[in-house]
Amino acid sequence: MDKQSNKNTVNQGKGNEDYILEVRDLKKYYPIKSSVLGGSKNYVKAVDGVSFNIKRGTTMGLVGESGCGKTTIGRTILKLHEKSGGEVIFNGQDVHKLSKKALRALRPKMQIIFQDPYSSLSPRLPVGEIIGEAVRQHKIVPKEELNSYVDKIMESCGLQSFHADRYPHEFSGGQRQRICIARTLALNPDFVVCDEPVSALDVSIQAQIINLLKDLQKEYNLTYLFISHDLSVVEHISDTIGVMYLGTMVEYGDKVDIFKEPLHPYTKALFSAIPMPDPHAKKNRIILQGSIPSPANPPSGCKFHTRCSHCMDICKKEVPQPNDVGNGHIVRCHLYNSK
Repeated sequence: MDKQSNKNTVNQGKGNEDYILEVRDLKKYYPIKSSVLGGSKNYVKAVDGVSFNIKRGTTMGLVGESGCGKTTIGRTILKLHEKSGGEVIFNGQDVHKLSKKALRALRPKMQIIFQDPYSSLSPRLPVGEIIGEAVRQHKIVPKEELNSYVDKIMESCGLQSFHADRYPHEFSGGQRQRICIARTLALNPDFVVCDEPVSALDVSIQAQIINLLKDLQKEYNLTYLFISHDLSVVEHISDTIGVMYLGTMVEYGDKVDIFKEPLHPYTKALFSAIPMPDPHAKKNRIILQGSIPSPANPPSGCKFHTRCSHCMDICKKEVPQPNDVGNGHIVRCHLYNSK
């Protein structure tokens, strides 16, 4: 398979209405000075040429170690960060080329649920005002219907109407995340970036929030980009999965295919760390050697070759191209290059 056909495979869905989001060769670089006196700059390549598509009404899980660029991808898609290159196509529109007026009109349709529910809620506003503030600004419903609309949204998220007069500090962590979900849902979005929404919660509460997100997805036909480092949660909620390493997506495909047969050596190592419910069950844990290289000075060739037990000479010199091994299962690894 040549490079051009690989590129077309990754970007499949161009012009296809089934895909609500198409991310093409997305890059986000942060400049850093190379010396105390200034001069030329180096860049932290937080996101380095990532491509994927998400079908309408489905969930894509994005996994990887801390610092691999998962959150940066989500925020760059929403244009909370300016891109350094590539395209983000949402419902046929390039998000980063929209005017301020057009982007403001689009904002309610693209929302985010943050990792820490407490720090993302204003401590000075009651819950009803937190949920209704953006509804009022974007004129989602007439002014006289605002209170009843907020009550309806709160009920959908497992909150009571009397909670509207309380402040965030009066709630538990799980309830605060329900408030954040209600704030997002109130704008009637089509696409939601879930940035590790359950990582700060107890396990029992995590299950409740995940089930709530799945129920809301069915009811409102929502599309999720679910960012997490918890693979068991990702397996439960996702339809497709992307695996990130040092700003690059090394593997992407259907959830069943990836969990049944992970291909990239990094994906295999990541999945081998999933805890087993049976304490007596034996599992071949893959221990990666060394530490994660700096994104400001990534290795040449394949970024993973410094920690890979299958490293070959070509891995140190050439960047692996995306290869479709079947059923849209894409892997960036020289082990799977077509001869």
